[in-house]
Amino acid sequence: MKGSKNTELPKLEPGAPSSPVRFGDYYFLGLIARGGMAEVYRARKIEPEGEPELLAFKVMRPSIAKERRFIEMFHSEGQLAMLLVNQSIVRTVDLGRIEGRHYIAMEYLSGQDLTQVLRRCQERGKRLPIPHAVYIASRIVEGLDFAHRCTGTDGRPLNIVNRDVSPSNVRVTYDGEAKVLDFGIAQALMKFTSEIGILKGKFSYMSPEQIRGMPLDARSDLFSAGIILHEMLTTEKLFRGDTEFALMEKVRKAEIPKPSSYNRKVTDRLDEITMRALARNVGERYQTAGDMLKDLREVLDGYGFDKRELQQLLKQLFRAEYVKEQRNCQVALTSLPPVEGDDDDDDPDTHREPAEQAAKRAVYLHESRVGYDDEEPELEISTADQDVPPTTLPPDPEASSNEAQQEGGFWARFRRKRKR
Repeated sequence: MKGSKNTELPKLEPGAPSSPVRFGDYYFLGLIARGGMAEVYRARKIEPEGEPELLAFKVMRPSIAKERRFIEMFHSEGQLAMLLVNQSIVRTVDLGRIEGRHYIAMEYLSGQDLTQVLRRCQERGKRLPIPHAVYIASRIVEGLDFAHRCTGTDGRPLNIVNRDVSPSNVRVTYDGEAKVLDFGIAQALMKFTSEIGILKGKFSYMSPEQIRGMPLDARSDLFSAGIILHEMLTTEKLFRGDTEFALMEKVRKAEIPKPSSYNRKVTDRLDEITMRALARNVGERYQTAGDMLKDLREVLDGYGFDKRELQQLLKQLFRAEYVKEQRNCQVALTSLPPVEGDDDDDDPDTHREPAEQAAKRAVYLHESRVGYDDEEPELEISTADQDVPPTTLPPDPEASSNEAQQEGGFWARFRRKRKR
């Protein structure tokens, strides 16, 4: 690895770009956010093959990296994510370990997550326009369809299930795109928490079978996509509960009103699509994402929607944020690097695989675990940390940064469970 060795991550606070700080083969250009699972930086490669590209660079926190089983899953699922090259899925660029810190680098998406978009609409007293909602839903389902149909080198399906389809894992960009985030991290975290018998996360966006701890297939993701579609059409949270148990009961029962009961502008056809995705019985749902995508596109064609309409809406809702983001990105791409130190190409603690090799290994690892879901134990439901998203870009800046001093939380519960 070239340059002086960096054993510490840069001490930065979320905000404007900083002067470039070298970390492995990358320059860190400012901290986006710091959460309980990872620190997220703007970054760019030191020696890009083409034009410089901004990346969202997630570095796992040391407390996470201590859990060997999670790290194994993180790398195998992250390598699998590198196979998912589709316009509706965030592109995974690199995955590896630099100086003992595990990381994943993804394309940088300038925009807002869907949670923030819906919240801003509520604050402004308006609903997301129906064509915009259908477009975003179609992009989510397009990404799921591509992942669900992904095959290995022998042509057999890899049976990929995202498990964490939620508004915080959907990025809506200022260019009018919508992409599903964090396929690798989401799958690793959800599988790991299921494996050890502790379920932490977004109960509001889980399917009934996921709440029950049953084996999952692609139709579980479609139920989650249906929840998002319902909430975009109504600007109302679909599943609420005063307690975690009450919330889970509502998801299990899946007694769902039609979107048109909240919003009279919702057509009968949209009601039909939404309610089919949200069928409690998996046999009554869309059986493939491709089927749901076909219906959504037919409705979207009827609106004559142009994604420039979404661009305009997003820039109106986030006018100040957009101006600041444009300035920060320009500074990050043009800032001058620091003076280089001595070359050091022999760092034994730097590990990275070429994309092609990583992808092939990922397929092998995934295929060797095809029956994994069938062996998942019954879930022990934790009553703490409700609705804390495990992988949000950017993560909650107020997430527990002092986790090392606190005995509560997910990892403390995991350690106590292992000691039993």
